[in-house]
Amino acid sequence: MFDTWLFGLTLVSALGCGLMAGVFFGFSAFVMRALARLPAAQGIAAMQSINIVVINPLFMAAFLGTGATCALLIVPAVRMWQGPGAACLLAGSLLYLVGTVAVTMAFNVPRNDALARVDPASTDGARLWAGYATVWTAWNHVRTVAALAAAVLFTIALCQRG
Repeated sequence: MFDTWLFGLTLVSALGCGLMAGVFFGFSAFVMRALARLPAAQGIAAMQSINIVVINPLFMAAFLGTGATCALLIVPAVRMWQGPGAACLLAGSLLYLVGTVAVTMAFNVPRNDALARVDPASTDGARLWAGYATVWTAWNHVRTVAALAAAVLFTIALCQRG
């Protein structure tokens, strides 16, 4: 029973991390680049809209639900530390929680909040936007790599556990 539960939780975590890596990759590869090509007022308005729409049950379930499954996996990873796949479970969990959830809360969300407070047509907005896209995207690259690496580690753990 425990092995079935652990397999399922690891699989859900791997899929969730892969899904989030894909979302973040899309933003890094083309969404932010497209917004940066727009005049500042249009780029700001578009990103403000994205930041409102992204707070929805589907995205939040994928983002925070994956965080919850990763947090749950820490316990069996530590308890079965000498067992196959334990190190990958722990590393994958920590990578997602720190490299994706914590980075989002510490770096991306504060920038989004600051952007939400400006008038897209204002000079303050244009000043903020000048550095926003570059810095936000750099931290988004971190989230992309962390989520993808976590997905890989969970997949390796599944293979190691047979």
